[in-house]
Amino acid sequence: MATTPSNPDLTAHTPVMQQWFRHKAEHADKLLFFRMGDFYELFYEDAEHASRLLDLTLTTRGQSAGKPIPMAGIPYHAVDGYLARLIKLGVSIAICEQIGDPALAKGPMERTVMRVVTPGTLTDAGLLDDKRDSLLVALIIDRQRAGLAWLNLSNGDLRLMETSRDTLPAHLERLRPAELLLPDEIRNDASNNANITADNGAVIQYLPDWHFDAQAAKHALTEHFGTRDLAGFGLADEALALAAAGALYRYAQATQMQALAHITGLTVERESAYLRLDAATRRNLEISETLRGETSPTLLSLLDTCATSMGSRWLRHNLHHPATDRAIPQARHESVAALMGATGEGPYALLNKALTGFADIERITARIALKNVRPRDLSALRDSLSRLDAIRDLLSQKVGAEDTAAHEKNAFPNTLSRLAELTAALATPHACLALLTQAIATEPATFLRDGGVIASGYDTELDELRNIQDNCGAFLLALESRERQRTGITTLKVEFNKVHGFYIEVTHASAHSGRIPDDYRRRQTLKNAERYITPELKTFEDKALSAQERALALERTLWDELVTALAVHIPALQRIARALAELDGLTAFATAAVRYDYRQPEFCDAAMIDIEGGRHPVVERQVSGSGGNFIANNLNFSSTRRMLLITGPNMGGKSTYMRQVALIALLAHCGSFVPATRCRIGPMDAIYTRIGASDDLASGRSTFMVEMTEAAAILHEATDKSLVLMDEIGRGTSTFDGVALAFAIARYLIEKNHSYTLFSTHYFELTHLAQDYPACCNVHLDAVEHAHKIIFLHAVKEGPASQSYGVQVAALAGMPPAVVREARRRLTLMENREVGTLMQPDLFASAPPPPLNPLLDEPPHPALDALRDLNPDELTPREALEKIYALTKLAKS
Repeated sequence: MATTPSNPDLTAHTPVMQQWFRHKAEHADKLLFFRMGDFYELFYEDAEHASRLLDLTLTTRGQSAGKPIPMAGIPYHAVDGYLARLIKLGVSIAICEQIGDPALAKGPMERTVMRVVTPGTLTDAGLLDDKRDSLLVALIIDRQRAGLAWLNLSNGDLRLMETSRDTLPAHLERLRPAELLLPDEIRNDASNNANITADNGAVIQYLPDWHFDAQAAKHALTEHFGTRDLAGFGLADEALALAAAGALYRYAQATQMQALAHITGLTVERESAYLRLDAATRRNLEISETLRGETSPTLLSLLDTCATSMGSRWLRHNLHHPATDRAIPQARHESVAALMGATGEGPYALLNKALTGFADIERITARIALKNVRPRDLSALRDSLSRLDAIRDLLSQKVGAEDTAAHEKNAFPNTLSRLAELTAALATPHACLALLTQAIATEPATFLRDGGVIASGYDTELDELRNIQDNCGAFLLALESRERQRTGITTLKVEFNKVHGFYIEVTHASAHSGRIPDDYRRRQTLKNAERYITPELKTFEDKALSAQERALALERTLWDELVTALAVHIPALQRIARALAELDGLTAFATAAVRYDYRQPEFCDAAMIDIEGGRHPVVERQVSGSGGNFIANNLNFSSTRRMLLITGPNMGGKSTYMRQVALIALLAHCGSFVPATRCRIGPMDAIYTRIGASDDLASGRSTFMVEMTEAAAILHEATDKSLVLMDEIGRGTSTFDGVALAFAIARYLIEKNHSYTLFSTHYFELTHLAQDYPACCNVHLDAVEHAHKIIFLHAVKEGPASQSYGVQVAALAGMPPAVVREARRRLTLMENREVGTLMQPDLFASAPPPPLNPLLDEPPHPALDALRDLNPDELTPREALEKIYALTKLAKS
């Protein structure tokens, strides 16, 4: 590999390479895209690295300092595609552009790094996922506390919070950062690194420790917001979070090489603002990603019928951030009810159609602020703003009338205010719209460099330059006609060639000699003709020959002025984007409610979770799609009924039942209707799950260790307002260890946590807990057995199950019949023995006769073995008679 020279003697290199070395030294950890004409070039190690990642041809660019320079190149017009591939690989890129006028440059053109592209600072439409946010997160840890700050650069949303170090994995799972900024001091702290970087997939960037300075952060942010302090944003004594925010702001500003005008405020988040969902819970509930890492089928994929990408991102965010302040979801419930309408195709369907085709105003606004917006972004913004009045009219006519009726009945007391707020927020910014309409062509070019972006009539000089380009031929014909008439020379011609430019040609005829006007100046003498230029033609020539170049330059100037002028409208555009996103998300909630028969949940102050006819939203659609019917079930928790011990067969629906309860509670707190006939929920603060089996090999943790770690976290964190799902705890160890642990964990949840607990188990010994604790109740998933085959009824009934049907489920899985018969035989033997005979005897007691071990000892007579191997249901009458004779003979032998 050709390594980049360290501390090179720049005088030994060419002027261009001297520039490259200077810029590369400032961005040593990034690929440097170095603009040279129509290509971005990469040199030395950058070239070799990029050639492997992007499958580029590796070549050389002459020599510098006497050695060939490895080089790879990318066409400038195709750079977005290559950037997208590199970003997916977690690679950061510095874009170094040519500056100045090539015509005026003496020697090599000057170049400077215009921006740095990193996974967490993306704003280009071609690099971002339309339906999910790309977050830049900064983190600092001090003892047991941590400060977090995160920025969505594509919309300017800056937030921060302080939390305990133990909850960091949950918050990082919630935020899913694209890029994580850490102080250098954490780099060598193995325990912190393992806690931070596990499973979040973020690209890690280590910054100097002094970047995380709270006082410097306060100074930078107050200067940015133009405020005396940050108290007005709700920031009190969160010094760690402020330090993280300072490092994050500094990093984002450095990558964009400019002020971040669209960051107009910061939000201090409190942990109590949302239902706590730890990392395991988010994965197990498959909110936006299945356990296999796929995007479907999930809760998000089911509900996302949004017409805009803004709405899809709002929906994703809210499904991961269920609010604890019940006024927020209540207002949404009532808005959804109004959007559904009384009958048939309610306002939600009309709104969905009206919102279809809206531009991503949120991200376009960010690109305006960062001055990297493109022509078609602004034309799409103009077209979308022109449709706001229609959305407002629709809300006023359709939703407003139903809101008014509901308000009069006091059925939806908050609906009118919330929808009215959204309607007011969609007020058309007429000055912005007028500017865009006047300035941007109806169908602008994709790129500014192609011209044709600024509308005709916006600038007189630009119109004149375009007129010269478009009407050059007409001007020459008109001039030729005038000059023939003025001189009387009928053979006079006005023409153009690339060598001599524009000219008037007159043949060498004696009749013409006295007719040449005084303002004609000889340009060229030919054998048979004379060529002239006039002041008028010279003026036109100067304009025509430079018209295209001047028009492009003027368009670029007008464009820059336009983008600067649009910056004052950024707050209004952000307000509109937020309102459209929420309205689109509420429309998706209403669509799901009508399409899947969801009902409005009720919040109450009593300690309870009461669900009638509850269904799992995703599994229900999967079952219905395959022609089946999903069995709805009830659930009742109260102040005196806190734990349900769930028994029943594998595949009987225990996990589905548990998850559906959690998803119903989550949807209710997000503001959605829920898949249930009726749902009443008291105060809640968290949802915890311990479901499934997985190991963590990277951290050296076995499946059982992961299980116990997650269970321990729940026992430490859950309160009497938490919903806890425990599925098959204790499976990863021996039977007696597992029973003991499951029993102790269940007792602790009943006695100490007092949580709403769904505790699924195959350990029937635990069902006796209901006799000792009135708050604990037994329920089971029903099933019946017929002819050694199991039929799942998926219905939840009171009381414990009679058996687990494990052998029958194995048969359904396709286990060989011989294995199933052997398992049944062994199971019968073990069930007929005393449990005590399986236990290890006291080593110091007198040795009793060895007990019969049903797993090893065979019955004494072979006839019994042959009889157990029979399956009467599979025998014909003749075969059965033959077997009877054979068994009789065997028994007599």
